[in-house]
Amino acid sequence: MATTATPVADRVFDRETLLSAACERSGLSDFGDTWFFEPMDHYIAAANAEGKLTEAGFAGQTEAIVKGLASRLRMVEDIKRHPEILDEDVEVAAIILGLPRTGSTIFHRLLASAPGMTAIRWYEAQNYAPLPGDEPGKPEARRAYAEAMIEGWLNLSPELASIHPLDPDAPDEEIIILGQLFITTMVEAMTFIPSFAKWLNDYDQSKGYEDLKTILKYLQWQDPTRRGKKWVLKSPQNLPYTDVTANAFPKAVLVMTHRDPLEVVPSYVSMEAALYKLNSVHSDEAVGAFWFPRLAEWMHRFEQARARIGEDRFIDIDYREVAKEPLKQAQRVLAHIGIPLDDKIEAALTEFMAGNKREQRPMHDYSLERFGLNEADVREAFASYRARYIG
Repeated sequence: MATTATPVADRVFDRETLLSAACERSGLSDFGDTWFFEPMDHYIAAANAEGKLTEAGFAGQTEAIVKGLASRLRMVEDIKRHPEILDEDVEVAAIILGLPRTGSTIFHRLLASAPGMTAIRWYEAQNYAPLPGDEPGKPEARRAYAEAMIEGWLNLSPELASIHPLDPDAPDEEIIILGQLFITTMVEAMTFIPSFAKWLNDYDQSKGYEDLKTILKYLQWQDPTRRGKKWVLKSPQNLPYTDVTANAFPKAVLVMTHRDPLEVVPSYVSMEAALYKLNSVHSDEAVGAFWFPRLAEWMHRFEQARARIGEDRFIDIDYREVAKEPLKQAQRVLAHIGIPLDDKIEAALTEFMAGNKREQRPMHDYSLERFGLNEADVREAFASYRARYIG
């Protein structure tokens, strides 16, 4: 099924218009290193040709781009005024990756709830620079922006409430920030742009991850209580670019979450259909036809990268074990990164799990058939992965 909204053919993205809007919003004009113009231009071309954005979708995506550009302008200005930002010592101790829909969100938030740990919050991922009205320690403008954004999303696509727990203050993915730099798969997750996905496969994303390091320093500088804590990052969309992630954070353990692709594929395609519903018009079959081979491609690229990187960098976490013994699985990772279990940590983890049970959200209903997919093809595409990790 497709949404009943209608694509608009007379609206197109234009780089200079978007840059000018960000400058006007922030009152600033220095974007720093403009390396991101290249992926931005490729995104614009693909979105204009393939996106099928509705009027509301075009407005929403314009806002997403402009706010990201404005954050960059504000950060560049803050670094000029406070060069000590670049002296912040940020320790990224763990990065969660794996196929999407493998329990990585709850596991990320569980790890981040431990004393001594920290993570990017959802409202920070949306606007990593303070907004007018924010004060040190009181990011009320950003929280209000995030709350309004979530409300708008759920009005357009109510099923998102059952798919991904949206909370302004909860830990979420650095990929949201990287998407504002027009790299990583977050871009294709929000706009249906197959040609951009193909181009992105061969694009060197290392400059984006260098910027991410600076943004983490910037976030830590904004909240000095994070100093001395260990950061945990998370994004399934790191999967096809594991080499870049591993090289950017060479001391981080790579936490690989696992779940049977027979469940992952329909669950994630359902999520993508709900996200595209926010801004565009695409049939369920079209979404399935793109995302099933894309997920298989992600896994193939990951398997090759893991062989290059070496097993010593990885910890494997099974979705089924997290469901049965979440604290035990969290403790495995925490101990590996130098945070041994004590009563305080156990109490914090237990408290988090008590307030974040899956049954506290609506059930997520999905099937392969809805998206024109079948079990035999999924089994074949993920045969080596299922043999090694699922059994």
